[in-house]
Parts: sequence; C-alpha cells; structure tokens
Amino acid sequence: MRGIRRTRVLAAAVTAALCVPAAGVGSGQGLPTSIGKGEGQLNLIAWEGYTQPQWVKPFQKSTGCTVHAKYAGSSDEMVTLMRSGGGSQYDMVSASGDASLRLIYGKDVQPVNPALIPDYKNFIPALKSPPHNTVGGKHYGISLQWGPNTLLYNTAKVKSKPTSWAAIYDAKYKGKVTVPDNPIQIADAALYLSKAQAGLGIKDPYELNEKQFAAAVALLKKQKPLIKKYWALASDEIDLFKNGDAVIGASWPYQTNTLKAAKVPVADVIPKEGATGWADTWMLSAKAKHPNCAYKWMQWVSTPKVQAQQAISFGETPANLKACAWMDKLSKGTCAQYHANAPTAYFNSIRFWKTPVADCGNGKKDCMDYTKWQQAWTQLKG
Repeated sequence: MRGIRRTRVLAAAVTAALCVPAAGVGSGQGLPTSIGKGEGQLNLIAWEGYTQPQWVKPFQKSTGCTVHAKYAGSSDEMVTLMRSGGGSQYDMVSASGDASLRLIYGKDVQPVNPALIPDYKNFIPALKSPPHNTVGGKHYGISLQWGPNTLLYNTAKVKSKPTSWAAIYDAKYKGKVTVPDNPIQIADAALYLSKAQAGLGIKDPYELNEKQFAAAVALLKKQKPLIKKYWALASDEIDLFKNGDAVIGASWPYQTNTLKAAKVPVADVIPKEGATGWADTWMLSAKAKHPNCAYKWMQWVSTPKVQAQQAISFGETPANLKACAWMDKLSKGTCAQYHANAPTAYFNSIRFWKTPVADCGNGKKDCMDYTKWQQAWTQLKG
C-alpha cells in the first residue's frame, strides 16, 4: 500500500483554453473513433501496485504492447515526470484528483473518447464525468479506482460510535489522534466546518476564500496538541493503532481491514458531515507516442476482472460496478470490505480531491490556491 499522495508542486490556476486533442488515435483532428494496431509498447507513470504482473502479463500477451512502468511516490512527481522529455517520454499516468487538474490546465494530457472503452457504461455514474478529470464537457482520462478517507477508531477505547468528525478535534483524545500528513487535510477540516459553522458558507471544501481558509487552518492548529503523529504511510497508522498509541483518526478502508485481520478492535465510519476521498484516473499524454496501446490499456484495466484484481491487490474500490462479483469470487467478502456494493448515497457522501485553485467556480477568483495550502500546512507542522 502506498503512502500519502503528496502534492508539493504548486497548482497553477490556468484558465486558458484547454489543449486540442489529436484526432484519431494519434493523428488528425478530433477524438478517435476507433483503435488501431498497437505500437508494441506502452510507457506508464503509475502508483506502485498499479501494474502488477497478474494483469499486466495477460495484457501484453493479448495486445503485443510491452508495458514499461515508472513508479512515482507522489502526485507532484507524477506531474514533473509527465512534463519530462518535452512531454513525450511517457504515454499515460495514473493521476489522483489532486494532480489531474494540473495536468489538464497545463495541457500535459489530451481528451479521450469514452465510447472506445466498452466497460465505461458500467462505471459508477459519478465516475463517468467527475470534476477532477472532466472539464468543459471533455473527458481527460478514464476513472480507475477510488477510496474514502474514513474515521477510524478503537472500539475498546472509544466506547460510543463517533458520528461526527468533531471526535478528532475533541480534547479528551489528546495524544491519541492521528491524521494524514498532507496539505489536502485542510479540506477535511473545511468539510467539518461546512456543517459545524454553517455561517462560514463553505460549499466546496477545496474552494475556500480567505475567511473560510483561515477558519479551517485555525481548527487544525487547535487540533495539533491532540496529534500523536501525522502519518505519511498507511503502515504508520496501522502501527499506531496496533501499539495503542492512537485510538482515533482519519484513515482508509485498507488500514481498517488490515487491523481487523490482525485482531485489533477497530471500526470505521463515514461521519454525518461526509468525507473527502481520492479517485485515480488513467490520463493520456498530449504527446503520447503509443496512443493505440494506451487505449487498449484503458480498455483492459476497465474490465470487471482486472478492476477486481487491482482493488484486492491494492486495497481500494473499483469504478466498474460489475467488479463486485469478481472481487468476491477472487477473495470472499472483499466487495463489502471495500464498499464496492455500497448504495449511491455512500458514494455521494464523499468529496473527491481536486487541486485548489484561485477560481472559486462562482465567478470569483478569491479562493486560496494550492500555494497557500502548502504554506499553511508547513507552518502548522512547524
């Protein structure tokens, strides 16, 4: 399981026209209407664990496209790599929502045609055109997997099931709280405040004006004395709960399931305020040298079986609704463990990461961009 999807490269609030895609797969104008013969190879930038042999080898055998993967440890590294070699060194990237908008506005990726991906029709509706990869009605990639940021707690130490994020700001848990070491954590505070202090008028936890942003940062400063550790790796948080050093915190389903397997008394919940979450997208480079193999890859990793294999291997939730049955076939009970069969209301309660930019989306440009988020987080941690 990878660590935090860090975002240290500053987000650019670019409002210029988006890149015009090459037509056909790699030639002409407009979106391609068919996929041609593979070019023989495919160069990917991926999160570690996204190109495992169990689904890469069959793909290579089926398509003749040899996969070369470069693992990146952070979202900022992915953005940098996608711009290396004039932007043509890599064909695709498995970008999270906190990097995808940077790649779109930076004209590093091109629109794709979902009609060429047969399983696209089986995706969760909200992942067909999510705001982190669909701009101006254009699809800049195909959604892959996702996961919520849940409230994790030790059921032996936290007697009453928490129903609000207020629990991780409660002084009674001083020294026993853990949250991710990530500037995007400011959005979690903002999400809580959107309900706890409705007067602030927070509508989107990633679009915060100066007053709203200051309130979220102030809450995190108040929380800091309660923190045992800001975790950077999933294994860090797992160890904290195993050792009893933390009894409550922000987490992912992966940690919950790992701890339960180790007989640690834990449970997780999506609080009443909802939760933030991450969703990954396979995005096609604006200068991809192997676009046909790239489309074949998007087709392959969207199929139910491969979606299920990756979900179980990595510890996340597939975009394809038909992957649930495959998950249980491959590993009994994993569909429910990773909420792949959860009702639409569960999915709709999650506010997926997107890069904070100055444009608030309401005609105003007074929101705090990612530069401010990073600066505030660095100052907060000291």
